[in-house]
Amino acid sequence: MARIAGITLPNLKPARVALTAIHGIGRSAAESILKRSNIEPGKRIQALTEPELTQIREMIEKEYTVEGELRMRVTQQIKRLREIGTYRGDRHAKRLPVRGQRTKTNARTRRGKRVNVGSGRKISNAKT
Repeated sequence: MARIAGITLPNLKPARVALTAIHGIGRSAAESILKRSNIEPGKRIQALTEPELTQIREMIEKEYTVEGELRMRVTQQIKRLREIGTYRGDRHAKRLPVRGQRTKTNARTRRGKRVNVGSGRKISNAKT
């Protein structure tokens, strides 16, 4: 079991896929790390030697902001936007889409489950 940046990587997955389990490393970054380390991207994590894992670990520590540090930085940036009263900060505070998406329809992920709203009055003198 390989641990990099506090994350246990899945043993049976190829290295290029397993590295994406680390928050802050996507597909292109994983490919780049493996290419610069001269490691075959299709090689499984369990087949990697200890020197190869050490090389990957050192490269990630030096060149990438990952996991807790990255999450903290993003949170601080959002907090800053809210404090200075920007439009984006206001959208974050209201839990609405921030990047210009429409909200009349869609945006269900951000806005939550749909709630039906009636006319606000009760029907009186209904026919019997």
